Amino acid sequence: MLVVACIKQVPDTTQVQIDPVTNTLVREGIPFIVNPYDTHALEECLRLKDRFGVRVAALSMGPPNAEGTLRKARALGVDEAILLSDRCFGGADTLATSRVLAAAIERLAETEEVALVFCGKQTIDGDTAQTGPGIATRLGFTQLTLVDRIEHLDLENRQVRVRRKLEGRHEIVEAPLPAMITVVRELNRLRYPTVPMRLAAAEAEITLWDNQVLQLDETTVGLKGSPTWVSKIFSPERAKGEIIGDGLNDPVGTANELIDKLLSKDLLVL
Repeated sequence: MLVVACIKQVPDTTQVQIDPVTNTLVREGIPFIVNPYDTHALEECLRLKDRFGVRVAALSMGPPNAEGTLRKARALGVDEAILLSDRCFGGADTLATSRVLAAAIERLAETEEVALVFCGKQTIDGDTAQTGPGIATRLGFTQLTLVDRIEHLDLENRQVRVRRKLEGRHEIVEAPLPAMITVVRELNRLRYPTVPMRLAAAEAEITLWDNQVLQLDETTVGLKGSPTWVSKIFSPERAKGEIIGDGLNDPVGTANELIDKLLSKDLLVL
């Protein structure tokens, strides 16, 4: 039985800058990392491997240099790493991305039953949270989003019970397998690869699947298959801060003044 982790290479958004002339991202010199939410999806797959002995496959769609992301996954203990890379996949929005990932999962399922697919709840470069649900819809899998705990997994009876983190509350959901699960960071604590595993990952096989393998209609993937696009990126203007009262000599009066100001702007409810 196979568990699949979908992971993405993203620019480190803490170091991203925007060109003031073109309003586009300056990518030169920006390091790439594994999408932080996806690292928790991968960790949960590896925990299921530890508990149930399932095989773990990591999928990543991206340019050739995304191979580094998959080598990190191999260093952590995944059994198979597949890079989905082709020029025709470039420029994809979430609709086109989910099409390629779903096709790859279907291909994996031809030789081994896929029980679960894990994704991070969203990526830090797009923040749409649409790719995971798109995969579930295309595959007809149960969709469980914003999961912060796997309560129970019964592979024999094909059932999973999870806890979802919602605004101000949690929700317990039980659903049949196969299922697609998107996770939040609170789900687990990440493991670190050992030195021998890092060394082994440097020589490990990374399988490449291009569109000759997946055989998708090129008008449905990449830029051609993306009905949405980014027309402009800009930094929001930030208003100057305001100094209120004299917190050093009159802390109580300053606190009351701050409360009055927050109440006047409906930013505080008493």
